[in-house]
Amino acid sequence: MVGQSARIRDIKAYIAKLAATDCSVLITGETGTGKELVAQLVHASSQRRRKPFVCINCAAIPDTLVESELFGYERGAFTGAHGLYEGQLKLADAGTVFFDEIGDMSSHAQAKILRVMESPEIHRLGGRRGIPLDIRVIAATNQDLDRLVADGKFRRDLYFRLNVARIHLPPLRERREDILFLIDHFIGELNRRYGMEVEGFTDDALEILFGYDWPGNIRELKNLLEAVFLGCPPRRISRVELPEPLRQRTATSDERPAEELDRLLVALHSTNWNKSRAAKQLEWCRMTLYRKMAKYHLMTPEPTARGDVAPSQAAQVPQDSKRETPL
Repeated sequence: MVGQSARIRDIKAYIAKLAATDCSVLITGETGTGKELVAQLVHASSQRRRKPFVCINCAAIPDTLVESELFGYERGAFTGAHGLYEGQLKLADAGTVFFDEIGDMSSHAQAKILRVMESPEIHRLGGRRGIPLDIRVIAATNQDLDRLVADGKFRRDLYFRLNVARIHLPPLRERREDILFLIDHFIGELNRRYGMEVEGFTDDALEILFGYDWPGNIRELKNLLEAVFLGCPPRRISRVELPEPLRQRTATSDERPAEELDRLLVALHSTNWNKSRAAKQLEWCRMTLYRKMAKYHLMTPEPTARGDVAPSQAAQVPQDSKRETPL
């Protein structure tokens, strides 16, 4: 999980605590915030990590196929059932099942999931006996389940079964200090995939990236970087290499001041965290720079062996700035 903001550090610590438990987990957050990745991390940190992790897209299973897909069927259970199918839940036996976008499930399907969580066995279509089942349940949604419950669109009893441990993933616009970490991570991945040696972005390009709200969150950032790589960019990606739609959306931003945190991060990054040069670039005194860094919980990273700031240390949060986990 890439990032060093206070909220991401809290989430990492909470996932580590879940390693010793086997409780249900509910992951919430906007589209593109990495809910499936967090589910995989919870599974990988648990005692079930050597067993299957089965992802079920709740929005893609019609009501007519819920029972056959989840519970399986015996040979001859219905026309076309020419053999035994164990079902996705049995495939996850002894491991973890991940119900993605569970808020999109119909009330009929919700009742089936509740039955599984209340009883540790399943019945295949056409079967005559119960089959023991041992699974951990993790669910995720980009919807407000509390509101769906209040509106009668999501079962209250299922909600309480799922909402034992809860992880809320913040949108990228609320963790802008992690953008540099994510850029560095994805550039490394794309360099290996395409055999390139891209080093990063120019300051004018970074200012556009920091000033954008990223409604598609991390997925949108990753897709944008891949689109840039398809154009065979130079070692330092400039503003002109960014997709035209992004440049158009941020065209008017040159006429108004950038947000304070964005300007501060760009200045520190472009000067390799040299406070005197960063303050001069921002036209601030050094004391103002220190106050702003304290305001946003930014801490000077330790230099690497050659004296540069390590990308993975570009925005550390002081230990005493940690809060109680909001999860």
